[in-house]
Amino acid sequence: MGVGFQKLKLLYHTVKYLKAKQIFYRLYYTFRNKLFKPVYTRKCTGSNDIIWTDGILYPNSYLKNGTFSFLNIKHNFNGVIDWNYNQYGKLWTYNLNYFDFLNQADISKVEGLSLIHNYLEMDSGLIDGKEPYPISLRAINWIKFLSKNKINNQDINQTLYNHYQILLHNPEYHLLGNHLLENAFSLLFGAVYFGDKRLGSKAKTLLKSELEEQILEDGAHFELSPMYHQILLHRLLDCINLLKNNVTSEFNTLLLFLEEKAVVMVSWLEQVTFKNGMIPMVNDSAYSITASTRELRNYAEKLGIIPKEMSLSKSGYRKFITSVYECFMDVGNVGPAYQPGHAHADTFSFVLHVNEKPIIIDPGVSTYGINKIRERERSTAYHNTVTVNGQNSSQVWGGFRVGKRAEVILLIDEANHISARHNGFKNYNHNRSFICKDNELIIEDVLGNNTIGVAYFHCHPNCKLSHGSQSNTILIDGIKLSFTGQQKITIKDYNFANGMNNLSVSRKIVVPFLGKLRTHVILK
Repeated sequence: MGVGFQKLKLLYHTVKYLKAKQIFYRLYYTFRNKLFKPVYTRKCTGSNDIIWTDGILYPNSYLKNGTFSFLNIKHNFNGVIDWNYNQYGKLWTYNLNYFDFLNQADISKVEGLSLIHNYLEMDSGLIDGKEPYPISLRAINWIKFLSKNKINNQDINQTLYNHYQILLHNPEYHLLGNHLLENAFSLLFGAVYFGDKRLGSKAKTLLKSELEEQILEDGAHFELSPMYHQILLHRLLDCINLLKNNVTSEFNTLLLFLEEKAVVMVSWLEQVTFKNGMIPMVNDSAYSITASTRELRNYAEKLGIIPKEMSLSKSGYRKFITSVYECFMDVGNVGPAYQPGHAHADTFSFVLHVNEKPIIIDPGVSTYGINKIRERERSTAYHNTVTVNGQNSSQVWGGFRVGKRAEVILLIDEANHISARHNGFKNYNHNRSFICKDNELIIEDVLGNNTIGVAYFHCHPNCKLSHGSQSNTILIDGIKLSFTGQQKITIKDYNFANGMNNLSVSRKIVVPFLGKLRTHVILK
């Protein structure tokens, strides 16, 4: 088959999962904006003096004198700030336009106000900053800053209100997922700040429908990224904070609904967070991006949100916890089917902490750019699972797209025994079992007779690896991995993502095998 046909197949397997709503709005927004050039201005008649008390402040990203630091990249604007600056990629530009720095600890009222006025001067020439997603985050940050500093400025309010008109008429229905949820959170802030019924009506409609769909039965956000779960939980808690401090009968029912969702979201986050406070860095999670689980739990408790006992289920994640180790496992499908932008080809991957130290880890992500690094960081071989013939278990491509996906069947789902099968490799099924004992973890991989597979185990940079006294063993900080069925065992370097744009060298174990592999982790 030709390359063109293969690309068509890939596109088909990508597009077939989309909702009709996504396709319609992709076309509608494109043609409407080209044909009619909408103008989003509406007279602002004032704002409410709302009460805002900070829950969690952001890390310092504005470093004074025109210097900003996002995603581990620092930049100084000599003179005028270019809010469209794109030399470090779109995500860096987005972060510049979010204005999180207005709500960092180290910023004064004068500095923040100066940055807002600087932004107003460039309003007509803004590019990325006029997109619905950065508008959503920036508007919340402006409202927080203006409210807690008792600033009532008509020019600022008018520009902010105009931006809300853009958002009101351009919710991200073509994307859905976390983007549309962020739109909804922001519309609620705008509704309370401006006392605007139209914004309020849209916010209530979107929040009820999207939270109902996006928060799964076990409390997970359906994009299955612990980092994005933390981000969205932070925003949800901010909305609860807003409504508790600015009581209106219009939002009483909504507040109760938001509190219910916050309870299950906090509960799920508690389940997946390791004892040392770290989250598994799966599905586009990255270090130093969002508030920690502890900060979110404390914020929730201040708002009267108390987590409850829940088990991991619908998210497809499972976790063994003993007195010695914690093992986090992915035995679920790529999700959600129609918006898998943050999904990786990591079916049956796992993360292992021993005595609260990370040992076998998800290597994380260092970029959202559409490039070879992004391709590698989403690949099956970059996770703690098995490849066959170098294939990915799901067809990750184009930075944020997924074509044909592995379909998982959960065979055994018990407290100390998890077993599942997926069909992501062409012509081959992969069965993996995890068996938990007090001081042992057993992993069994079955591919079928005469099928060559390769198992990968990515270790934390702080770990020391060595070959054991027996040819089938590896030692990781004294922890013994014993293999049965291996053809050979190799220790190799790999690039560990210690945050965005921050790679360092670590070590991984590579184990080719024929048909069946048994990995015995001995922790005595």
